[in-house]
Amino acid sequence: MAQRLALRQLLFLAPRTLPPQAPVARHSRAFSTSANCKSTFNVQDGSDFQDRVVNNPKPVVVDFHAQWCGPCKILGPRLEKMVAKQEGKVLMAKVDIDDHTDLAIEYEVSAVPTVLAMKNGDVVDKFVGIKDEDQLEAFLKKLIGA
Repeated sequence: MAQRLALRQLLFLAPRTLPPQAPVARHSRAFSTSANCKSTFNVQDGSDFQDRVVNNPKPVVVDFHAQWCGPCKILGPRLEKMVAKQEGKVLMAKVDIDDHTDLAIEYEVSAVPTVLAMKNGDVVDKFVGIKDEDQLEAFLKKLIGA
């Protein structure tokens, strides 16, 4: 024990010198926003849901999820990736059921993750639970009519 204490004191008190380093190359990167970045959004409230989902002319996938939900943490990024691949033909709205219980009740969400496919304000398809990428792709293609 005394040896550890002495070693800690020695290391703490010893002057620290860093080895010489090569200069860091600076790379300039342009920041751009694309349709893919804007294809997914978080719903803020009921009127935001009405404006951006129900009244949207594009098809919208609505991901009802919760922060504490393990399967949601797996499905969410997978679904976002598949929506981004559609290059703006479909949008994705994320709804946290703990923050928007009223929407979860209105759309009869009894388990998470629940994903709704909405077109012209109507629910046209839905699934509950995790899906693999092939199943998600088929779900999205059916929604956009491809």
